[in-house]
Amino acid sequence: MDLHDRSILLTGAATGIGRSLALQLADHAPRLTLVGRRSQPLEEVADLVRERGGHASVVAVDLTEPGAAATAVAAAQEQFGGIDVLVNNAGNVRAGRLEAIEEAEVAAQIALNLTAPILLTRAALPALRASGNGLVVNVSSGIGLVGMPFYATYAATKAGIAHFGESLRRELYDEGVHVLTVFPGATSTPMMASSQAGPEHGFVYETPDEVAAATIAGMADGSLTVVRGGEARAQMIDANRTDPASLDRQLAGLKPELEKAVAGHSSL
Repeated sequence: MDLHDRSILLTGAATGIGRSLALQLADHAPRLTLVGRRSQPLEEVADLVRERGGHASVVAVDLTEPGAAATAVAAAQEQFGGIDVLVNNAGNVRAGRLEAIEEAEVAAQIALNLTAPILLTRAALPALRASGNGLVVNVSSGIGLVGMPFYATYAATKAGIAHFGESLRRELYDEGVHVLTVFPGATSTPMMASSQAGPEHGFVYETPDEVAAATIAGMADGSLTVVRGGEARAQMIDANRTDPASLDRQLAGLKPELEKAVAGHSSL
């Protein structure tokens, strides 16, 4: 896809991967609708996009609230005349043993990571179809490919959004809307700030700029997936596919230290 002058609706745009996506997409002079819960950081990103030659509009909305999907889509259509690309990037996390996580924390992850992007995609599909060359980008996670201990609910939501995208891609095949799924590894974003997990626990970090650049490259060349995380993650993915029991045993040795490292990991 030629990204020049596209109308792009981007969620989770204020920080992390979303912010990096907005600023790198600005080089293509797009029309960006930046969606997030807080208006001030969104406006700051919008100003930077404009400085780089793009157009930007801000929609401060909680995507888990009823009617939020329709609000975001209507704003993009009103401001920029349509939607060519939807990037479902917003997400949250709460790590720890399942029985130690509050019911509300389980529900919050499902609501933002899975339900919200499904409903937003549903609301945007008429506009994406009208584009004639539409694109949906779903940001999953490496944990959506390899379930890690103490991330059970998060893994469920990220595997869910990945399979949502795969199914939708086939549903829309040859109908003018493509679906790309991105699987970032550990990324140095505010969402990860409360985690103490590092390479010794299987978490090798990239920058948001690196993930954003790979995502935009995948958008441009029509990729089906973008998988990050380097060689270590690639080996884990392969082991999970060919001999998952061996990966169970490998991760078992990490459990005590990993549990301590992620006990406070929450972006809720």
